[in-house]
Amino acid sequence: MSSIHPLLACLVLAGCVSNPAPPSPPPLIQPEPQAVDRDLFVPVVRSGRYTLVELTPNAAAQDLLLQIINVRIPDPQTASVGDAMRYALLHSGYALCPDEDVIASFNALPLPAAHYHLGPMLLGDALQMLAGSAWGLEADDIRRQVCFTSKESLS
Repeated sequence: MSSIHPLLACLVLAGCVSNPAPPSPPPLIQPEPQAVDRDLFVPVVRSGRYTLVELTPNAAAQDLLLQIINVRIPDPQTASVGDAMRYALLHSGYALCPDEDVIASFNALPLPAAHYHLGPMLLGDALQMLAGSAWGLEADDIRRQVCFTSKESLS
């Protein structure tokens, strides 16, 4: 028994070696709380697996003249420009200003065939198109009225 096979001696000695202790994990670094910049902060909600929806009102909800309209004027053969304006404003939250002279001039104008269908376009652009280039569009957001002033009277 004096001669132990060298391979057997290596196996016996290797089994006696103790394993070193596992390294300790690095200490956790706590992030410092940071102030949120309200101008850069956009609240969102997850709407689907890959879809985030912003919880802010869109531009058309804040400025009603930026609403997109797509309307066909009912009975366009007898409609006037004033009728088309009132129809375009029907569900917009706005009404025409009660200036009788301006309304009378729009009511006297027949609706051109090119204006029987309005849109899709912005409400403000549709109203300006109906009024024509001789009129300036002004919105009174307090009274929610749309007014027109003649560009001739401004000169």
